[in-house]
Amino acid sequence: MLLIAVALVAANMRATITGVGPLLEEIADDLGTTTAALGALAAVPLLAWAIVSPLTHGLSRRFGMSRVLLCALIALGAGTAWRSLPGTEVNLWLGTGLIGASLAVANVIMPAVIKRDFPGRVPVMMGMYTALLGGVGAIASAVVVPISHAVDDPDAGWRVALAATAALLPLTIALWAWAQHGRTPRTAPAPSAPGASRSTGIWRDRLAWQIAAYMGAQSASFYMLVTWMAPLAASTGKSAVAAGVDVALYQILGVVGSFAVAFALQGRLRRAVPAALPLLAIAAAIGMILAPQLLTAWALLSGLSAGASLSMSLTLMAERARDAAASSALSGMSQSVGYLLAAAGPISFGALHALEGGWTVPLLLYIAVLVGQCVVGVSVGRERYVLEGR
Repeated sequence: MLLIAVALVAANMRATITGVGPLLEEIADDLGTTTAALGALAAVPLLAWAIVSPLTHGLSRRFGMSRVLLCALIALGAGTAWRSLPGTEVNLWLGTGLIGASLAVANVIMPAVIKRDFPGRVPVMMGMYTALLGGVGAIASAVVVPISHAVDDPDAGWRVALAATAALLPLTIALWAWAQHGRTPRTAPAPSAPGASRSTGIWRDRLAWQIAAYMGAQSASFYMLVTWMAPLAASTGKSAVAAGVDVALYQILGVVGSFAVAFALQGRLRRAVPAALPLLAIAAAIGMILAPQLLTAWALLSGLSAGASLSMSLTLMAERARDAAASSALSGMSQSVGYLLAAAGPISFGALHALEGGWTVPLLLYIAVLVGQCVVGVSVGRERYVLEGR
């Protein structure tokens, strides 16, 4: 039952975000704005994650990880409904902000939950979690445009489509509450490392900052493409539906990458895995510049890298901590810093596209971020633990 509950939580972790990209032009037309301006919409959840993530460890210590996660799932449903309400553009932005805050809490807690409940199977469980996260996100990207077009009222189409991205949420809330029934609501810290000192000490830990930088580069590169791949595909002459399929394929290959990490980390070269993963995306980005007509192929290759990199980031948050409490502190800190860095990704990508009128310069920025991920990956690949003297 707990395994199914974790799987359902994973299924809700990205769909409400990835469904926006393929609908950007439709939303812009309805609201009377530009797609470049709406590019900032993708940064709202990332900024919310950066702000809320550091608070989550304290909340989970006070009220328990399971209870806090349940509240976050309920808030996610409220944010999704708010975002789809008719009326002014304010609903879109504020609803997206609440979605971001809710997902921030879940993002931080889930690696610690997996560390707590599946301590001997962290890479495999993290691979499954990331695969479902990416797979359902991919489905959302593929179906939002057809759902929108199926609605008779064109002004309501994108709102209905975005609301549909939370279709699994009611079942998830019910099953998570059931699976956690009777569990002790608080997570007691280890006597040797009080929670308060962990919360503050993690910000002075060098390894934690390296993991945060890796997380930031991974997230920035992912959200650059998941936000702008549909407009990029449309610029090559593809229809809105076909462009949405490219975004979906990008994420579907991420599912394969997520599972591949668990096997790669069992080999002799496991220390090299974090640094090697971005190389696939760098090759794909070069292909997008030199042969954009083969965008679908490049989407597949970059998606493989993106899914593997996310799984690697989350695995580091669990594997580089001795216990669930340390993992929660590391997860909160690294995701806060990481998503603050990542928030600039889609905004900068869109701004460079608006200035250039093309895609070469934005893709060069994408490559630069991936190179940074490779460099940091060399450091985080070493087997060490946060909050320990070296």
